Amino acid sequence: MDNIFKEVLTPAEQKFEQWRKGIGLVVGPLVFLVLYLWPIGTVSDEVHKLTAVLAFVLIFWLTEAVPLPVTALLGAILNIVLGVGPAKAVLAPFAHPLVFLFIGSFILAEAITLHGLDRRFAFAIFSIRSLQKSPLRILFAMGAASACASMWISNTASTAMMLPIALGVLGTMKEIGEKGSGAGQGGFKYSAFFTAMMLMVAYGASVGGIATPVGTPPNLIGIGMIEELIGTKISFFGWMSFALPIVVVMFVYLFFVLGVVAPFGRLDLSSIGSYVATSRAGLGKWSRGEKNTAFCFGVAVTLWVLPSIFGLALGKEHALARLLSTRLNSGVVAILAASLLFLLPVSFRRAEYTMQWERAVKIDWGTILLFGGGLSLGSLMFSTGLATNLGEFLTAFTGAESLWAITAISTALAIILSEATSNTASANMVIPVVIATADGMGVSPMPPAIGACLGASFGFMLPVSTPPNAIVYGSGLVSILQMVKKGIFFDIGGFIIIMVSLLLLRPIMGW
Repeated sequence: MDNIFKEVLTPAEQKFEQWRKGIGLVVGPLVFLVLYLWPIGTVSDEVHKLTAVLAFVLIFWLTEAVPLPVTALLGAILNIVLGVGPAKAVLAPFAHPLVFLFIGSFILAEAITLHGLDRRFAFAIFSIRSLQKSPLRILFAMGAASACASMWISNTASTAMMLPIALGVLGTMKEIGEKGSGAGQGGFKYSAFFTAMMLMVAYGASVGGIATPVGTPPNLIGIGMIEELIGTKISFFGWMSFALPIVVVMFVYLFFVLGVVAPFGRLDLSSIGSYVATSRAGLGKWSRGEKNTAFCFGVAVTLWVLPSIFGLALGKEHALARLLSTRLNSGVVAILAASLLFLLPVSFRRAEYTMQWERAVKIDWGTILLFGGGLSLGSLMFSTGLATNLGEFLTAFTGAESLWAITAISTALAIILSEATSNTASANMVIPVVIATADGMGVSPMPPAIGACLGASFGFMLPVSTPPNAIVYGSGLVSILQMVKKGIFFDIGGFIIIMVSLLLLRPIMGW
């Protein structure tokens, strides 16, 4: 089953990827040299040099000429060597408190996967009898499980977990039909349903990650840049208060397009419960590792939302609410919960603990470095004035003169970029520019920043857009043409949902 988790590219796609990376290796340094040597005008020396570095970084990110984290580090080093900023200032974002939120949440997610808590959660959803009565309900349950898991673990891990479960369910459905229990009941379209199921798993994971700050890297990038560049702090609960409703609406839209508007026919699934029961029984009783992991995860979630709950109940200026907000920083909580994994034993006699360092170091350090590099570039763009210059250019080029015009542009730009490069790189590129643009226009930078942050997670059209897309494409049940057709609908629908949601939420959230 391992091979279906790997990104599968056709020979033509492999050739295109090689060409794209080769072009980047040549064009990136060339553009850097041209911009560095070419007189730009009246801008400061720091802005001139940062422009050259930024162009180099963006080309390398878009073409993936070298691994994205390496590009992030190269950008930081070049800025130090060229004198754009001192080493202490340029490298400080790599130790931002949100970096520790990344580290802690990644270790928690690794423990959840290690001890099988994610699969237990998925089969618990499928054990609900009402969800076993029709193909549409199965489709809904599969998407819901993928989305809910993605709120707490990476969308890649969520999709990789759900894929074998989905394939097992689909295999059982096919077996039921072949045995005659559902044959002839409306001519059930297995191929169309299988494709819809795969897309529901992938798209559900991408959308579900938006709901919490730790669900996907663009969320933390947005939160970090909003705090650094705008001075507005978004709490864990504060993010969920507006992101979760957007996720619910987007999920309903996914289900409607993939399932409701394209009927598959009738199929009696009354016997599918036995597959779910057998699979769930195969998990056995809760292990000590699962219990410990669930406890640590519960501690993290409780402490993440506790300051916001007390703030709502007592008021943000109450002494206790302020104390909790100051002491229970999201990054501190994540590290605390992750540290407990190394203290809670699985077996005293064998000196085994819930998490071992050898497993913990396998977390995605690349994303952490990419986040630090993006935050570093964003800070330098503001401190040197480059972001303001880019914002003025963007305003003049597009003719955007209002808050919602710049919000629409930032959201659309993030969605488009996320189809060509990683959602993390997309957020790093767009958010600081739109914040500066909004500042220059004298309007609130929050809606454009949030729009860009959310839009960066909406890459639905291509296998290379997101790892979840690549994973389900590797199953062989989804063609590129099918993914593109559905992806266009979801890109457009996602854009509309984000814009309408921000319009409705702005008065409530005080943006």
